[in-house]
Amino acid sequence: MNTALASPGPLIREWRTRRRMSQLDLAMEAEISQRHLSFVESGRAKPSRDMVLHLAERLALPLRETNRLLLAAGYAPGFDENRLDEPAMAPALAAVETVLKAHEPNPAFAVDRHWNLVRANAALAPFLAGVSDPALLAPPVNALRLSLHPQGVAPLIVNFAEWRDHVVERLRRLNQAVADPVIVELERELRGYPVPKRTGPPAPARDYSPIAVPLRLRMDGMMLSFISTITVFGTPLDVTLSELAIESFFPADAATAEAMRAMAAERDAAPPP
Repeated sequence: MNTALASPGPLIREWRTRRRMSQLDLAMEAEISQRHLSFVESGRAKPSRDMVLHLAERLALPLRETNRLLLAAGYAPGFDENRLDEPAMAPALAAVETVLKAHEPNPAFAVDRHWNLVRANAALAPFLAGVSDPALLAPPVNALRLSLHPQGVAPLIVNFAEWRDHVVERLRRLNQAVADPVIVELERELRGYPVPKRTGPPAPARDYSPIAVPLRLRMDGMMLSFISTITVFGTPLDVTLSELAIESFFPADAATAEAMRAMAAERDAAPPP
């Protein structure tokens, strides 16, 4: 391993700065002296493996970045990284599919670290029927691009500007946490999407601001309104698993809940393809 890779100091300093922590702040969090931390950052002192893991925890590093920091210090990665199609991931994917199925008749989907679709439940399909650009549905399907692209789901979104701002802000916060160049580029792309022209009457005024930003859609003459939650695995030990997230949409009113039940009944009654 070359000298550059064997010095974790620049990475620690980069993440400390990203977390808006001074050397003293991090030293106090890690319960070490500021002098020792300064020596680690400058390369004058080589931290032990345990110290690298300790600093990564204090900096709230994602597992992927913790592995990178360990490698930079000359140690083996501390966390496995299995592909989703590997046998080791089967129990986790089964759990994801159970959660998605249990959320029906309401839509939910799972995504990877770049918001590419991994799994979705049957309730999502009706919302994709009007997508006019087939390329948006070609794997890997990016859930955020699909939702905000003018030839994707965007024409259905009544409060598009509000929802786009919410999504972009979510990506901005994610970039602060993980510093992923793919997410940086995705954020830039989404900011450039035009606001679709509104068709039909405006959405009824409902103030969800104390709770959540709603997603309001107009489909087949119906006004549907949802609020969403993000679920992640609580104690992952695999890099890929730590980056999986499930977004679940809940009806924000009784009319939307009834519409979701009706769509599910229609799917159940349809003959198999």
